[in-house]
Amino acid sequence: MKRLIAHGLMFGNLIEVSSPALVERYNRALKHLTGKTTALSDFHIDLSGYSPEIGDELGDDLYLNPNGANRQFILLSTAQKDAPLLNIKFSTSRGILTQFIATNEAQLFALTARDAVAGELQNSVYAVDTPAKLFDIRQVTIEADTIGGHVADAGKLAKLIDRFRQEPDGWRDDVLVAEMIGLAKKTGDVTRVPIALPAMTFEQQNFWTSFFGGVYIFRDVRFPGVISTLDWHSLGEVPVAQVMDLTHRNQIADWLERNNLVEPIVQARGTDGAAILRQKMDFILVDAADRLGLDLGDARRTELRKIAYRLGSSLPEEFLGLAALLRWVEAGGSWPKITSEHPAYFYTLRAKAGKDRDLVNMLLAELSPMDVRQMFIVHKELFYAQYATWSDRKKTYVADFLAREYQVDKEGARTALFGPEPGMDELQRPQMAEGPRPVRRSTDAPVIGPWGGRR
Repeated sequence: MKRLIAHGLMFGNLIEVSSPALVERYNRALKHLTGKTTALSDFHIDLSGYSPEIGDELGDDLYLNPNGANRQFILLSTAQKDAPLLNIKFSTSRGILTQFIATNEAQLFALTARDAVAGELQNSVYAVDTPAKLFDIRQVTIEADTIGGHVADAGKLAKLIDRFRQEPDGWRDDVLVAEMIGLAKKTGDVTRVPIALPAMTFEQQNFWTSFFGGVYIFRDVRFPGVISTLDWHSLGEVPVAQVMDLTHRNQIADWLERNNLVEPIVQARGTDGAAILRQKMDFILVDAADRLGLDLGDARRTELRKIAYRLGSSLPEEFLGLAALLRWVEAGGSWPKITSEHPAYFYTLRAKAGKDRDLVNMLLAELSPMDVRQMFIVHKELFYAQYATWSDRKKTYVADFLAREYQVDKEGARTALFGPEPGMDELQRPQMAEGPRPVRRSTDAPVIGPWGGRR
């Protein structure tokens, strides 16, 4: 992983904590949440306040998320909203935390100037010990306060002020006045500078979780479904009619099409489909050459073309399928018959715009694992796990490519590949459609794509 760290592709954009005052605040928050403290004088934290250095010190990478279901967080600065979120258990956690900070940024800026803010992402379950428990998670509520309880004290002071104003002899109540003065010393003048940090609740209908090997749950779609990374039988009884795993290519393709969740890259508006296809083909060639122990040279496209010539009839089916589609795009060749049974099928798709865009792209990254760029952008947990299994040749190529082609313009790369970012309001509770939703089981027949339809 040293290559990734050196290029800023792992643990990049973490917030440094090195001043004694901030370390002391962090320790107070850590003690408050976990009963533990750190002896480190400097460390780095992510969006949630998790520190990989403290995780190593305590021998516990989940010290802020002990059961995996209710993540705790420590905010020392609103700048944490731009930091990555490490050790993700639910795909919705980052969006919820960033929206919470963005919505309350002015209040959090004032509060973190005087103390650390600590809180929790509260699910309706306290432990996920069976797959069925995942379906009990419907909402996530986020609550926070300073370690000194400034928000709670401000609420108490506001009520006392109302009481003081409403009671005719309130100014004679020495106990009331003394209590107001004592709280005001901590909170300041809440009549001029109100302090409020209301709880926020988010729907969690569609999400990915790392529990049980990795599970995708889609409930807020026309045809609900569950997709498991492991064998679908491992989920046991779950309250969704359509349960699949990654080996069910035809069923997944049919389900994606019926829910209108994907579109062909070559038809996406404002996208250079040919350039994306060529890059995917390069990744596939690198993987094939690495498996055969072939020298990648400088891994430029001219070198990769020579590798393609050497492989000849041994070229991967994924490469041949994308090459046929590229000929159709650039030279007006015949339309290739790429069904969902073809290994190249899911490489030709991207998620449609909408609130579930990133989640669907995560799923597509699992179904097209040689596209290392997409995997790194949308599914870092899978990328890091796969990276650890690669040879030094492939590690070097991928790290250099991502540093050269992605790090320099992350936003531009994401927009070029997946379209504009979803709006922040799309993370809020969706309006549910009225009336019953039709349920239809997926066919086993291959799906004609990437335009869709069946034989």
